[in-house]
Amino acid sequence: MEVIYLLWLRQLKRFLRSRNRIVGSLGQPVLLLLTFGFGFGPIYRQAGHGDYIQYLAPGVIGMTVLFSSVLSGVELIWDRQFGFLKEMLVAPVPRVTIMIGRTIGGATVAVMQGFVMMAICLIVGFRLVNFKAWLLALIFTVLMAIMFTAFGTTLASAISDFQAFQLIVQFLIMPMFFLSGALFPLRNVPRALQLVAIFDPVSYGVDGLRVALTGAESHFGVAADLGALCAIAVVLLLLGGRLFSKIQI
Repeated sequence: MEVIYLLWLRQLKRFLRSRNRIVGSLGQPVLLLLTFGFGFGPIYRQAGHGDYIQYLAPGVIGMTVLFSSVLSGVELIWDRQFGFLKEMLVAPVPRVTIMIGRTIGGATVAVMQGFVMMAICLIVGFRLVNFKAWLLALIFTVLMAIMFTAFGTTLASAISDFQAFQLIVQFLIMPMFFLSGALFPLRNVPRALQLVAIFDPVSYGVDGLRVALTGAESHFGVAADLGALCAIAVVLLLLGGRLFSKIQI
């Protein structure tokens, strides 16, 4: 437990010292919130769907958690390139413990950024329908953070090059975000897009956040959202732990 705590504390301190990372990680979600929220808001309202900011905000919060979680894998590649990971791996502790500590640290940072993004959404006009739903929103945020941090660790354990990691991440997470229903409702889209959304793990996180924060009707069902996120998180943690244990130093 001490090793897990120290790794969690190290990642938290590294994040808090990096002001550029904090600003940079929030820049794209904020830009998306402002341009899409106010740009497409009148069209969305004329279509009879209400306030687009209310619909968009949970998706942007999910985007923030997604990007921050997956990109935490860059730190693993950085530590691998500059020798810090070697010092950790030769320590007399199981490698799975190190992987868990890094995952918890990366997930904590992602959750913090998610709630910062939520505060920004409240500033630009987003309104919580039910304040009692904070706990459910926190659960979905934590599950998304753990799941995608484990995903980032899995990729970083198999890839040792910064540029290759970033290219693969962009290739994977951008379609996952845009096809998740974060930007548009999934009910009336073509059947093919609905099928893609079913196999997109981001869809369940965004759907759960939207239900918790706005009281909207769930597309998949809250139980299905929670079950899918938990199952995928467990699979990715097991896969990430296996690949991390095979890293050569």
